[in-house]
Amino acid sequence: MTESYWLAEPAEPFARAASNGRADVVVIGGGVTGCSCALTLAQGGLRVRVHEARRVAEGASGRNGGFAMHGLAISYRTARERFGRDTATALWRFTERNLDRMEELASDAFRRVGSIQLAVDEEVKEVRAEFAALSEDGIAVEWVDKLAPPLDALYSGAILHPTDASLHPARWVRRLAAYAVAAGAEIVEESLVASLDEIDAEQVVIATDGYTQGLSGQLDAAVQPVRGQVIATEPLPRMLYPRLHYARHSFDYWQQTPEGRLVLGGRRDKNLEVELTNEETVTDAVQDELTEFAAELVGAGARIEHCWAGIFGSTVDQLPLVGRVPGHEGLWVSAGYSGRGNVMGFACGELVAQAILGSPAPELEYFDPARLL
Repeated sequence: MTESYWLAEPAEPFARAASNGRADVVVIGGGVTGCSCALTLAQGGLRVRVHEARRVAEGASGRNGGFAMHGLAISYRTARERFGRDTATALWRFTERNLDRMEELASDAFRRVGSIQLAVDEEVKEVRAEFAALSEDGIAVEWVDKLAPPLDALYSGAILHPTDASLHPARWVRRLAAYAVAAGAEIVEESLVASLDEIDAEQVVIATDGYTQGLSGQLDAAVQPVRGQVIATEPLPRMLYPRLHYARHSFDYWQQTPEGRLVLGGRRDKNLEVELTNEETVTDAVQDELTEFAAELVGAGARIEHCWAGIFGSTVDQLPLVGRVPGHEGLWVSAGYSGRGNVMGFACGELVAQAILGSPAPELEYFDPARLL
């Protein structure tokens, strides 16, 4: 069925705060970013209202591969080259702190299983250099030479990131929404905001990642929507992949859920131009690729029970846009995570909220929208 495996789980009901007049801040988007932002704003004493076009977590936050990983979308080596060693390390530690906070809040939606970054033949030198850079700066990683079948025939080595986590993303974001409501935020579901002219508030936060198209011409040009397609099999008879796995610059990624389903995504490089879209539909070309790859990983015959697509936002430098939109005093954005939205969406929603509350964090300068807008 063309339904996200994560969204098939019944939503836990949460109490909704009653509308209490004009909001101080309106947040557009009820995914991880919007709910994180709303929680921090409400805890800071502001009246905040979240508008979600569908239901909480039904956008990209419930339609991804369930990876909660350290770091940015750019490699650690690239971060060192771009920002210098100290800043690259500080940004990595920033994501570590946010992973720790997610673990505290997410309960059984979060499992520390570690991740395996696999290298195909031509990537080994590059991946070894990434391992060396991480090791030099005291970041916990291990090099893996011996891979179990069938990975030993497909890859030539790997980095183990022992503290990355598997996430049930929809369950997690629904819980985050409940925390925000308990703190006093109002969440209005099935409430599409088609134009910023509809909003009456001193401050507005666009927290829609790849679904920003149409809200701001500036953001339309800066945030490219990208479609990610995923499949999930029936539960398999044994656990083959207890950790997260990813390869080919994250064009392939997979994990097994606790009940044994293989959740596998990627292969958008089959026809990348077609996947640069905000159309949330699956395509035969990518789905066939994913099905064939699943057979390589687990053997033929595993039934595919779910297939789905989600839209994430990407920027030209693969860093998010987080902060005030230039030329608009009361307009803020947090979007463009370039495939790392599960952790960065949570972290950056809080960064925007802190800035609105008058306490901007130092990390905000690296994601300033003014660099691209």
